[in-house]
Amino acid sequence: MQNAPLQHLAFFDETSSSQRFVAALLEKADIHINGDRPWDLQLNAHGVIEDALARGNLGLGERYMNGDWEAEQLDTFFYKLMRARLPDQVNHSKLLFHHLKTRLINLQTAKRAFQVGEAHYDLGNEFYAAMLDKRMTYTCGYWKDAKTLDEAQEAKLDLICRKLELKPGMRVLDIGCGWGSFMAYAAEHYGVECVGLTISKEQTEYGKQLMQSGLPVEFRLKDYRDETEQFDRIVSVGMFEHVGRKNYREYMKVANRCLKDDGLFLLHTIGKNVRNTSPDPWIDKYIFPNGELPALSHVTNAAESLFVVEDVHNFGADYDRTLMAWHKNFEDSWPQFKDQFSERFYRMWRYYLLSCAGAFRARDIQLWQFVLSKKGVVGGHDRVS
Repeated sequence: MQNAPLQHLAFFDETSSSQRFVAALLEKADIHINGDRPWDLQLNAHGVIEDALARGNLGLGERYMNGDWEAEQLDTFFYKLMRARLPDQVNHSKLLFHHLKTRLINLQTAKRAFQVGEAHYDLGNEFYAAMLDKRMTYTCGYWKDAKTLDEAQEAKLDLICRKLELKPGMRVLDIGCGWGSFMAYAAEHYGVECVGLTISKEQTEYGKQLMQSGLPVEFRLKDYRDETEQFDRIVSVGMFEHVGRKNYREYMKVANRCLKDDGLFLLHTIGKNVRNTSPDPWIDKYIFPNGELPALSHVTNAAESLFVVEDVHNFGADYDRTLMAWHKNFEDSWPQFKDQFSERFYRMWRYYLLSCAGAFRARDIQLWQFVLSKKGVVGGHDRVS
């Protein structure tokens, strides 16, 4: 990589106290301002550093969307930033309202439940088909023995089926079923019948194709709180992140109500390392409205007296590789969508995929699979990996 263009240097004032403070912080993460390495921060406009100090990732992300700064390897930039725990060393002065709002207000009520579907999942089935694997699985792949994204996603789906000990004829509830990748796979390979709940109209329309193909799957455009039917097994993959701390207990009560006494429940969720933190303000505004990552204790506290935790499996490092595969597909397919979406959307989506990849690589966030039973499996549940 050649040295940064000279015009970038005008946007970095070495005499500014805030910029000296940030430069010293970034040095701890081996990141230079206007440096010559692919993960270094290149400034294209005034005020980027001050905005990041005041508004954290919201300021940094919006400035990136505007083209005010760049990093050739954005994933590596965030990996180094998160691995050095630099965000923990800054008090973002303008985020107090965001912090209080997430603490005091239930942002994931039934009335709000469909907002994330409209804002994120309803971008269009063609867009996600181009980015994801052939089954359109929008959750972490399992890369233990996989070489491609398709292989990693099928391995994940099969892992879930084996953990649930699926048998032909069982009825399975999929809470947050996405485009039905799990339901189709489980129906094809394990002979089960599936009912999926989604809050996305686009996913429901896509699901009609699966139902017309003859597979025993059913899509219901429905909030999870409204489900009352009982099932042999329950699976929930990548949905708990939208539940919110004020609803964790209710979510577990719904799962308990809908699971037969001898059934198993597999919960697959992204999680955070520290309990008393607020949702990322940029992700909340632009990617997943009203979302919130649980800490490990959130899950276990919500499950207390309702479920026995039979197994916990963390393969969060695999999300880094999954996100990088999605990013490659996104970049490769962008020419067919650039007339539909703006350049600002392109930079937003790139920032989303690569910043998350860096965070998982740094082990700042995790991916957990829980196997839960209502009364405990007599003799124990055989661990699958």
